[in-house]
Amino acid sequence: MAEPHTPRTELLQLDALGAQGAYRARNRMTVHDVAGGEVAELSLVPPLFVERTMKSLHRASGPALDDRIRMIDRAAELFSTAVLDGQSVTEYEYRVSRVGGIPISEVRATTRAIAARLRKVHYSVEHARPAGSVTRWDDPLTRTGRAVWARRGSVFAVHAAGNHPGPHSLWPEALALGYRVAVRPSRREPFTPHRLITALRGAGFGDDHVVLLPTDHATAQAVLRGADLGMVYGGEDVVRKYVTDASILPQGPGRSKILLTAEVDWRDHLDTIVDSVSGHGGTGCVNTTAVFVEGDPTPLCEALAERLSSVPSLPPEDPGAVCPVQPLATAKAFEAHLSHKATGAKAWLGGDGIADELGDGSAVLRPAVHQLDRPDASQASVELPFPCVWVAPWTREAGLAPLRNSLVLTAMTHDDRLVDGLLEEPSISNVYVGDHRTYWMESGMPHDGYLAEFLMRCKSVIRD
Repeated sequence: MAEPHTPRTELLQLDALGAQGAYRARNRMTVHDVAGGEVAELSLVPPLFVERTMKSLHRASGPALDDRIRMIDRAAELFSTAVLDGQSVTEYEYRVSRVGGIPISEVRATTRAIAARLRKVHYSVEHARPAGSVTRWDDPLTRTGRAVWARRGSVFAVHAAGNHPGPHSLWPEALALGYRVAVRPSRREPFTPHRLITALRGAGFGDDHVVLLPTDHATAQAVLRGADLGMVYGGEDVVRKYVTDASILPQGPGRSKILLTAEVDWRDHLDTIVDSVSGHGGTGCVNTTAVFVEGDPTPLCEALAERLSSVPSLPPEDPGAVCPVQPLATAKAFEAHLSHKATGAKAWLGGDGIADELGDGSAVLRPAVHQLDRPDASQASVELPFPCVWVAPWTREAGLAPLRNSLVLTAMTHDDRLVDGLLEEPSISNVYVGDHRTYWMESGMPHDGYLAEFLMRCKSVIRD
C-alpha cells in the first residue's frame, strides 16, 4: 500500500536558471506524470538567451579549488535535506517518481547516492589525475620539469539523461575541476538538475558558473555550440552523431552483460543475476541486458522467470514498487517493440505482454526473460528501460565477439586468461570478476572512463 502523500495542487514552476538568476520564459512546457496529470511548468529559453548565457559563462572567473570543493560539499547537504525553491526533499522525490515512473525507493536511494558522490568529488577527480602530474604550474616539482594537469576548455555543456536521476551525480566533477557548467535538462526529468543547480548556487557558486537551460529541440544544439566541451546522453543515434567529434563525449546504451563459464554454478549467483537485471527499476545502462552461459542456459532461464514473475505491479510512488511505470501508450509501444525484436527467441516471461495497466492511464513495465539459441543473436544487444534480459549460450569458440560493446561485463569465471582477454578488449569499459552486480559503482572508480580524462590533459612545464 502506498505511503500517504498529499502533493501540492498548484503547478510547480521550474524556471530556467540563467547567468543573471532565475528566468521564467513565455514559452513554457507542461510536465505530466505517468497518468497524464499536470505536475509542473518548465520554462523553455530561446536561442538568444542561450547565446548570452554561454558568453557569460566564458567571461566568468572561478573560485579556487579548495573553495569549489567546500561549496560542492555544502551543496550535497542542501540537495539531500533542504527546502529549495519551496520544494522539500519528499516533494521532490515524489515528483521524480510520478513523472519518471521510477520506483520511489530507488529515487530516495539516488538522492542519498548523489549527495554521497558530491561529498567525495575531490576524491573522484584526484583518482583520475595521472600519478606523474601536478595540479599547479608553480608546484616546486615543475622547476625540473613536470606534467601539469590542465583543463581542455572553460565551459562544459551537458545534454542530460531523463531515464534516471543518477547520472546527475557525474557532471559536478567538472565544477570541481574549475569548469563553468551549462545543463540542458531532459523534459522527462527536469527536477533533479533544477534542484542540484539550486543547491550549488545556494552553496556559493555564482549564477554565471552553473546554469540550467531548458530548450526545445531546435535550440538544443546552441548549448553545445556555446561550450568548449560537451557530454550528451541518448540512444545509438546520439552515439553515431557525435562519435567522431572530439569535443563531445556521447553517453549511449550500456548493453551490460554477465558471463557464466562452465566451472561456475549459476545457482550460487542467482540473487546477483536477478538484481543486476531488475535493480534500480531495470532502467539503467548498467543493468544487465544479456546473460551468456557456457552450457545449457535453459535452467537459468527458468529460474530467472520464476523469480522475476513474482514482482508486484504497483504505482511508482508505492514503497513496494520494483518495476518502472510509463504512460499506457508508451508502455504499449515498448511492448510492441519487444514483441517484434523477440521474434525467434523463446519467451520464458513477458511473451504475452509486459504492459500491466494500473487503471489510471499508466502501466507497469513488467520483466521479460527470453532465451536465444546462439551467442551472436542480434537480440542480445537490445537494451530496454525496464527489467528485460536475453539469455544465450556461449562457447570458447565464440570467444569475445558476443561480449563486445559492454559498459559493464561481470565475468563469473575462474579462467584468468579469459579475464585478461576481457580487459584487453577495447569495447568493454568495465570488467567485474566474480559475484558482482553490473550496476555496482563507487566514487573514485571510472564509469565509462573517468569524466576527467575527457575534460583534462597533461602539459609539460619547466620553469626557472
